[in-house]
Amino acid sequence: MIRKLFIAFVTSLSFSAVQAQATQEQPGADLIVFNAKIFTGNQAQPEASALAVKKGRIYSVGSDVEILGLKNSNTEIIDARSRRLIPGIVDAHIHVLNDLAYNYNVRWDGVPTLREALTMLNEQATRTPEGQWVKVIGGWSPYQFEENRFPTLDELREAVPDRPMIVQYAYNQAFLNKQAMEALGVGTDRFPKVPDTEFEKDSHGNPTGVVHGYTWLFLALEAMVPQPTFDEQVSSLIYSIHGLNQFGVTSIIDNGGRWPYPEAQARVAVLARDNRLNVRMPFVDLQLGDGGPVNMVDLEIEAITRTAPISPGQNLHPTLAHGHEYQGAGEVLSGEVHDHENFDRPAVIIGPDKMRRFVEQDVKKLVQRRIPFRMHVSYNENISPFLDALEKVNATIPLDGLKWSLEHAETISPENIARVKKLGGGIALDAKMALHGDGFIKTYNREKALQTPRLRKLVDSGMPLAMTTDAFRAATFNPWVGISWMVSGKSVSGSEILAEDNRLSRTEALKLFTSGAAWFMNAEAELGIIAPGNLADFSVLDRDYFTVPEDQVSSISSILTIMDGKVVYGAQDFSALSPKLPDILPAWSPGKYFGSYHGKK
Repeated sequence: MIRKLFIAFVTSLSFSAVQAQATQEQPGADLIVFNAKIFTGNQAQPEASALAVKKGRIYSVGSDVEILGLKNSNTEIIDARSRRLIPGIVDAHIHVLNDLAYNYNVRWDGVPTLREALTMLNEQATRTPEGQWVKVIGGWSPYQFEENRFPTLDELREAVPDRPMIVQYAYNQAFLNKQAMEALGVGTDRFPKVPDTEFEKDSHGNPTGVVHGYTWLFLALEAMVPQPTFDEQVSSLIYSIHGLNQFGVTSIIDNGGRWPYPEAQARVAVLARDNRLNVRMPFVDLQLGDGGPVNMVDLEIEAITRTAPISPGQNLHPTLAHGHEYQGAGEVLSGEVHDHENFDRPAVIIGPDKMRRFVEQDVKKLVQRRIPFRMHVSYNENISPFLDALEKVNATIPLDGLKWSLEHAETISPENIARVKKLGGGIALDAKMALHGDGFIKTYNREKALQTPRLRKLVDSGMPLAMTTDAFRAATFNPWVGISWMVSGKSVSGSEILAEDNRLSRTEALKLFTSGAAWFMNAEAELGIIAPGNLADFSVLDRDYFTVPEDQVSSISSILTIMDGKVVYGAQDFSALSPKLPDILPAWSPGKYFGSYHGKK
């Protein structure tokens, strides 16, 4: 009798499990978006009006009638209202984890006039508590302003009269008020002794507050100002990602910074745990050490083999595909051969023998261990000896498909483009010329600017190629500013900055932020196009990228961003679908009042 009851009980449980599975696995889509103008990026099916999503992947693409026929009682259905839908944007080079004080900063990205920018500073100065700073850290350009100039020190002092203030322009220069200079110890031994730092002086030989330098100076200054708490860092991560989602960005590659692995990853883990990481976020790692000369490659190998063992391609996110994968070392592999890219100064040329020794001694270690790497190298004069040495390494220890890339490569020559391709590498360009190209013209000349970078030759080469933002400090995080520059040839000032024969079509430009960028994530079979089986990342735009006038391209934004089949951002018609953000930390954050980008809160 007991045996019969046990069998009946087990049978009942099995039936219930099968029934539950049948309910869970009922045919049909989880999400359908219809009545859209879909740019698929898929040559086999270039256009469609509807798509269906199931389990975070695109299930089917086709006409409204075809796709709506796949709905079931649980399907979420979204009417795109005849708007343009594109694949999710992939930013293959950005520094989110370098900006864990994001919420402390006033963002001047997209602000149209210097007058308004100064007003923002003045308003924030009244809210910033004693002991904190008023900061603008990158993302803007004087050429974006109607006034077409930098702020003066007098204007900045008037805007921020009683708090320390730093206004940083890319990694080129910063403006400090009196309180900031005193806090940093300008003119004393407390101020960091970083090579190539130059203070402007007044007629009496005293520092004015305008300081010029390179990357290391500004990283040092950032470490000397008040630091956010752990919770504020997590909040900064949430809000910086939200800013990216506003422009249709669904995947990024974090390219390292002052917060190394595994320390920085603890902040991402909080979002992963709560299923709130609203962007795919593979990362490469940069180990700066604790100050002083270090071998960054050795520190990287130590970090991933002993400190917190991890393998290339290993995903730290428990559920999200490409959620937080380790993708190797970079972008800085050695401080001694870092050529920066400050277009207000002549190119930093590394001694060729020094570059070759670095590759043959240190990059070789990465190749031996099959650790992918990314190399920041801006100027062709430095690319040549780097490739000389890498070809030599490849002759004895074949790269053989190991993922590697040059980052930036602004002035790369056609000959070196061919060499990178032959070695199986990629090039991750960036759109800094859109913001800073006017400065490049002053330093060099217009003729050189018109071919910087060689977009047409790079695209026509067929090599792995992406356009990136290199945000949040070197340039703005808005990818549409870069797309506009590639298409129109104009910088944010309206100046012609790319020759007509060096511009791209709208389709080509978009692909560098979608399917082209997917290669750098090791996800070219899953991301970058709208096709069945691909990850369900896409956005609906506020205007049709393919038909709006050129001068409107830089103003495009997303009004519906979907990542992993879930809405991560909604505005206008879709604002009700947008997930609610937690309260921003700290409560006085400039982002609470100004948002992350001009006109967006």
